[in-house]
This record gives sequence, C-alpha cells and structure tokens, in this order.
Amino acid sequence: MNLPHLLWRNMLHRKTLSLLTIFSVAMTVALLVFLILCSQGVEQGAEKGYGPFELTVGAKGSQTQLALNTYYHVGTPTGNIPYEVFAQIQKEEQTEAAFAMTTGDNLNGYPIVGIDARYFLARYGDKKLEAGTVYVQTGEAIIGSHVAKTLGVHVGDTFHGGHGLVQEGEHEDEEENGESHEEHEAHHSFAYKVVGILPPLHTSDDRAVFTTVDYAWAVHQSQQGSHKDITSVLIKPKTLLGAQTLKNKYDRIDNVQAIYTSKAIADVVNMVDKGSQVISIVTVLCIVLAAISILLSLTAAVNERKKDVGLLRLIGKSKSFVWMSLIGEGLLLTAIGLVIGLVAGHAGSYAGRDVLFDFSGIALDVWQFTYGEGLLMLGTLAVGVLASLWPAMNLYRVDPLQLFRS
Repeated sequence: MNLPHLLWRNMLHRKTLSLLTIFSVAMTVALLVFLILCSQGVEQGAEKGYGPFELTVGAKGSQTQLALNTYYHVGTPTGNIPYEVFAQIQKEEQTEAAFAMTTGDNLNGYPIVGIDARYFLARYGDKKLEAGTVYVQTGEAIIGSHVAKTLGVHVGDTFHGGHGLVQEGEHEDEEENGESHEEHEAHHSFAYKVVGILPPLHTSDDRAVFTTVDYAWAVHQSQQGSHKDITSVLIKPKTLLGAQTLKNKYDRIDNVQAIYTSKAIADVVNMVDKGSQVISIVTVLCIVLAAISILLSLTAAVNERKKDVGLLRLIGKSKSFVWMSLIGEGLLLTAIGLVIGLVAGHAGSYAGRDVLFDFSGIALDVWQFTYGEGLLMLGTLAVGVLASLWPAMNLYRVDPLQLFRS
C-alpha cells in the first residue's frame, strides 16, 4: 500500500471528525483571507484616496470626518463654509488648483457631489469616460461606475435627488411639517439628466453621482436665497511650503479649518489598524482552536492505528514512511482545509465586495494573491505539522510488539 492511499483511507475511516477538522481549518483561513484583503483595500484606498489634494478646507470640526466625507463620501459633512472662501483660495499665489465641493443630497443612498468637471482631469489624468460626456450645465450629471451598475443607470436617463445621505422614502413620515414638505417638493421639481458614465476608477468616486457645484443652490434656492455655501475645498498646492502657508492663513478664519489631507487619512488608517488588532486576537483564538481540532482528531485515531503502525514497523517500512503515515493525516487534513479556506475567502469576498464598498468605500481587489496569503499558507501548514507531532511521537516511541496487545 502506498502512502497517499494509506492516508486517504485513514481519513475516510473517520469521516465526521475529519470533516469537522477540515471545516475548522477552512473557516479560520477564510476569515484570515478576508481580513488580509480588507487591510490591503484600506491601505490602497489611503494611498490613492485623495489624489494630489494635499490640503482640504472645510467647516470646523473633526479633521477625519472632513477628509472621509470629502474624499471617501462617507459620513456627514462637518458643515458649510461661504463660497467666498473658495474664491479667495483660487486667487492665492500658492494654489496650483482648487475645487469647491457641495454635498448633502443623494440618489437612492448614493451621494450627489457638486464639483467642477475639471476635478477628474486633475485627479485621474486623461482617463476616458465609459460613455457620454462630462456635465456643463446645471442639472447635468455623470454617474460613478458602481452606481451605474447597481442602479442600472444609462446615458440619457433622468432622476430626482433626495435630501440628506439616506433614501428619501425612509423619512416620509418626517415630511409632515412644512419645512420638510418644501424640501421634498424642491427636490422633486429638480430633475437631473445623465450625460456620462465614469470608467471604473477603483476609488470611492465609483459610488457617487457628480454634477455642477451650483446644484445645491438651484435645488435649495427657496431656502438659501442669494447666500451661497459650499461643503469643502480641495486644494493642490504648488509646493509643500505653499501648503503650510495656506493652512496657516485659512485656519485663522472663524468656523473654517484647513487640514493636511495625508495626516487626516493616516489617522483613519491608524484607527483601522487598532481595530484590526482586536480582530487579530479573535483570529489567533480561531487558529488555536483549529490546531486543537487537528490534535484531537489525531489523538482519537491513535488507538485505532496502533496495530497498523506496529505492522508497518515489523515489516520493515522505513522510518520516514512510518513518520509520514503518522503526521501525514494531519497535514492532509490541514492542506484540504487550507485550499477550501482560500477559495471560500476569495469567493466570499467577491460575493460581499459590493455591499462592503457601499457601506464603507473599501474596494477589495478580490482575485489578487498577496504576500500575506503566502505567509498564511506556510503558517497554516506549520500549525498542521506541529499539531500532528505529539500524537505521532507518542505512538512511534512505543515498542512494536506492545502495539498488538489488547
């Protein structure tokens, strides 16, 4: 009997325990794969999440909240600032490019963002639209690739926005008061026309709708009159010294803050890393449980294998053959669980990638094999071998004749 056939027969002899062991290994590996992909997604999102805009100006409040809302379209704005602040920033000698942004409305939960169409050239270069053209007039819009795919939107379609960051229908009961009813009517009377679809950009801009800056003033004209507010200003400074100069100047204005975008994003990544450390503790516990499962599986098999091992040793099988027959089963169970876990981790991430992107703006590169997964494979196999050593050594050290005693 060759070794692979022997190991397979031994594993099938205890189907239930073998399946439970494979399941525990597979679930642990799948969880780790998902965490690795999420960590990679956060890092990649942080790297390309704000483009060349090293400085951001907005209403006073949380710096991370301002950065997340401006570049990742997550959470609520810190408030509004006067349009005159943006007009002044544009005239600054240290400013290479600046773009005013207005937010606050949504299309089926996806944020509607008002910004000059030249923003896309400044951030993404000369990438071509998937379809259509960029917006020029008030009421024209281009749709992020994820939004277009999810909602089935095409060039030429029209839609009405809703107020706030959630779907309009979720708060119909709040429209009983006069102001809410007026807002509802204002949004319902203002129609957008889709003139273009963005290509996949692999940033949070994929999950947003873009239109002219003045959309908010047009929709809320009855509430705002001639007063014009914006949500934030995205600034590409000419130099780092220029960024420092601009920050110092606009930090002094009442109810206005200027932040280094990279620092605010780094703070977010650090918070995510701290959360990942907590998750890592749970993951370690899962690994320990998987190792214990392998250990118990092989320990339970020891008494059943005594005569088989004794016979192998008496007929003169090599030391390596006997050793592999003892630890090979644990390694085989681990390897099967590892393969299933890798496939399940990537498949599960693929199935949930859109939901995760909708919720957090984290884009998963699902089918990319990472360095962390290589370490995971080696670590998993090492755990399988180590968990197999103790029962194998206990059985191998016994005299062959002793193994035949009842």
